[in-house]
Amino acid sequence: MNQTTCPMCEMTEILEHPARYECATCGHEWDKAPEAEAADGPRVVKDAHGNILADGDCVILIKDLKLSGSQVLKGGTKSKPIRLGEGDHEISCKVDGIAVGLKACFVKKA
Repeated sequence: MNQTTCPMCEMTEILEHPARYECATCGHEWDKAPEAEAADGPRVVKDAHGNILADGDCVILIKDLKLSGSQVLKGGTKSKPIRLGEGDHEISCKVDGIAVGLKACFVKKA
């Protein structure tokens, strides 16, 4: 047995198969987490069009983004060279002199 819990009934009686888990209580089956496979290699960050981003690339916003307060970053604005990071907002950069964290789905590679 492992520490995995069933997403349906939240019981801990889990049967482990090569490609999936099965709950012994309710019979629910689900695939094993892809994080274990992704942890082996480096993280790949892709923009809104599927292009792979790297440190030092410049990106362009594909839509207007509202910041806290009344500031708005306009779509089509180009950023300074980016730095990739971990977490929800994968990209750290400066846009119009403002340091921001961006999600990759809102930018395209310049």
